[in-house]
Amino acid sequence: MESGRIKVDYLSRLEGEAALDVTIQNGQITDLQLNVFEPPRFFQSFLVGRKYYELPEITARICGICPVSYQMTALSAIERAFAVQVSEQTRKLRKLYALSQFIQSHALHIYMLAAPDFLGYESVISMASAYPEEVKRALRLKRLGNDLTALIGGREVHPVTPQIGGFSDLPSGKSLQAIAKRLTAAMEEAMDTARLIGQLAVPALAWDLTYVALSDPQEYAVNGGRLVSNKGLNIDPADYRDYLQERHISHANALHSAMENGSSFLVGPLARVNLNFAQLSSRAKEAAALTGVSFPSNNPFHSVAARAVELVHSIEEALQIIEELDEPRRENGGYIVRAGCGAAITEAPRGILSHSYCFNEQGVVLAADIVAPTSRNVHNIEEGLRLFIPQHLELPEEDLRLKCEMFIRNYDPCFSCSVHFLKLRVHSKC
Repeated sequence: MESGRIKVDYLSRLEGEAALDVTIQNGQITDLQLNVFEPPRFFQSFLVGRKYYELPEITARICGICPVSYQMTALSAIERAFAVQVSEQTRKLRKLYALSQFIQSHALHIYMLAAPDFLGYESVISMASAYPEEVKRALRLKRLGNDLTALIGGREVHPVTPQIGGFSDLPSGKSLQAIAKRLTAAMEEAMDTARLIGQLAVPALAWDLTYVALSDPQEYAVNGGRLVSNKGLNIDPADYRDYLQERHISHANALHSAMENGSSFLVGPLARVNLNFAQLSSRAKEAAALTGVSFPSNNPFHSVAARAVELVHSIEEALQIIEELDEPRRENGGYIVRAGCGAAITEAPRGILSHSYCFNEQGVVLAADIVAPTSRNVHNIEEGLRLFIPQHLELPEEDLRLKCEMFIRNYDPCFSCSVHFLKLRVHSKC
């Protein structure tokens, strides 16, 4: 493409608003800006002056897709500040709770957002006539994840039962066994999802990626572990602000995250599978083989395969946790409110989610810091586009625009959380 302008006023299948401006001279990108113009939502400012027990309720409303992650991260940060140690039962229930969100979110992204791109459809609606069984499978898997969230959290969106030290209400053993039967039945559908990924034509992109995720040698890390990378990072999650830097960018309301040396990094399912493959369940490793992807992978388009692998893992580990829980019992937990600070990271479906709070002696919030997974990935998306676009400059403008959309959607970004996408304007100069 020698010259022209490509503009998309609103891109479906993404959450939030952004624009992309690319200037090309003599086949080289001279300027590229991912303009996240989603208005700032000021949640951190809203939290200052609130009491500690309000945080889980408020933060769960930051995102309608990942309320579990926001709630769990807030609780973990508060518990660190107050030196609260949760029981093994609570730890397992929280892991099961987090896995429920992985199931619904990954099913949604794989089938509703990514598959239309890879299969050449403008939406899942247009895809449904050719792939009716796959779309029905997606809806069943998403419903299963939502129902498991509601069973533990009281409702599927903006749950209410998690609290400091535990839960205000517990699922019965009978209800857990009932959903375990559904999880068992869903396992083959999750494996079929991996088989579908193995049939997709995924673009190639070689990149010396830095990827960051939680990691624990004893289990597939979601709500615990250390924060590690493939380039030597290995820290307590509470120290994240000392190693993952943020800076304001004039063209975006989302901050850009970078390593100490200024380089971008990837978070999310591909980072997790790359760094924690050994901790995956046995069926998840089988699913990885079905996708045809060899992990670790430096191709960001293989994120869709990593989601399929995590979908299988989430179902298998959920079944294991339910078996271990048997009949959950009420516990008499207690804690002392005190002045101090606490920080925590959990793995949301889209990557690491960071919360940090400082409290006075009455438990009133003095300072708050929340960094969403998409905020971590925005810089990496820009850097990836700088590599990806030059490989496709021979395409017509419309096809190049679609390639850029595919690349960005592949990250499953939630721009609303980071601050429906996409205005793309390409200015070519020869």
